[in-house]
Amino acid sequence: MKFHKEGYPTLLLTLFLTCGVSWLAYCLAPAWLLYLVLALSLFLLIIVLQFFRNPTRKNHPVDNSLVYTPADGKVVVIEKTFESEYLKTDCWMVSVFMSPLNVHINRNPISGIVEYLKYHPGKYLVAWHPKSSTENERYTTVYKSASNKILIRQIAGALARRIVNNLKAGQTVTQSQELGFIKFGSRVDIFLPLSAVIKVEMNQVVRSPLDVIAELK
Repeated sequence: MKFHKEGYPTLLLTLFLTCGVSWLAYCLAPAWLLYLVLALSLFLLIIVLQFFRNPTRKNHPVDNSLVYTPADGKVVVIEKTFESEYLKTDCWMVSVFMSPLNVHINRNPISGIVEYLKYHPGKYLVAWHPKSSTENERYTTVYKSASNKILIRQIAGALARRIVNNLKAGQTVTQSQELGFIKFGSRVDIFLPLSAVIKVEMNQVVRSPLDVIAELK
């Protein structure tokens, strides 16, 4: 199993702590407590390992008439809304919630030019809170293709305290290539033109870069 480079410091720290606690329990604790500590340490290590996993997934042919999900998780919002930060127009908003059990690598939903990129410091409300999209720590990225603009927002949650965005304004990017990473539970909002045909349903589980969020007209 491969692991994402963002996870190595956390993996090493978790391994160090679990080994240290287990050694103390071995030296000082009764047998029943030692077994409990070993079980909890192993559980924590497995959780961290699976969180930073980087599974191999086959990329699809580039097709800018389709918007692929930038994140793994569950679709928790599909609604029409006004995007006030950059697009300044009514849009479809589709939100994908990532639990700590999901792969947290984010990928480009379409190919094009990064027209706008901005980091916003903010709060750490739970990721499904309605105000998390505008009040939490977040990264906004706008992609411009030949005929459409797509805005995505990487949002930190109550546990996610580090958003990684590897893109640069003006950069040309390819659909499904990695754009960044969010540590632990979090959310990604996708803002689409009203002419887009939404291809997902509420509570649908999606995986990046395999599942289509919308078809563009």
